[in-house]
Amino acid sequence: MRPQDIAILLKIASFGDQPWLGKDLAFALSISASEVSESLNRSSFAGLLDDFKKNLMKKSLLEFLEFGFKYVFPQKPGPIVRGLPTAHSASPLKKMIHSSESYVWPDASGEYRGQAIEPLYPGIVHAAKMDKEFYELVALVDALRIGRSREQFIAIRELKKRILKYNEEKY
Repeated sequence: MRPQDIAILLKIASFGDQPWLGKDLAFALSISASEVSESLNRSSFAGLLDDFKKNLMKKSLLEFLEFGFKYVFPQKPGPIVRGLPTAHSASPLKKMIHSSESYVWPDASGEYRGQAIEPLYPGIVHAAKMDKEFYELVALVDALRIGRSREQFIAIRELKKRILKYNEEKY
């Protein structure tokens, strides 16, 4: 697995039940069509997409995000920079978690200052600015990478709600 594979899977999740094509993913994420194709193959092999590479294996993805993601793609906050908020500094977690620490993806045009978090892949800032739902999913995933137990618990609850379309009462 590569970091952009997770971004592609989250973009597929953001489509919900809408049909999508590889070229849609490539355009939305600023990733080449060949890299999207290779990513879909890796994700299918890993059991995160079905054999036809069209249906997201939502529970498998959530299991990986909850229990393995932070070990495969670890991250330590860096210096204070200008950028786009992520993790608990972005919606939806910023409404639930109050912290003196701020985390951002470095972006020269960013209006916020915080500790730098390396994005999953270089084009994620642009893709996040274009799609609010995708942005929130990736920010939640960053909370799994760098958050403490409480932030991780809330982030996984929110991811389940958004990816599985569950109500909070169901889990």
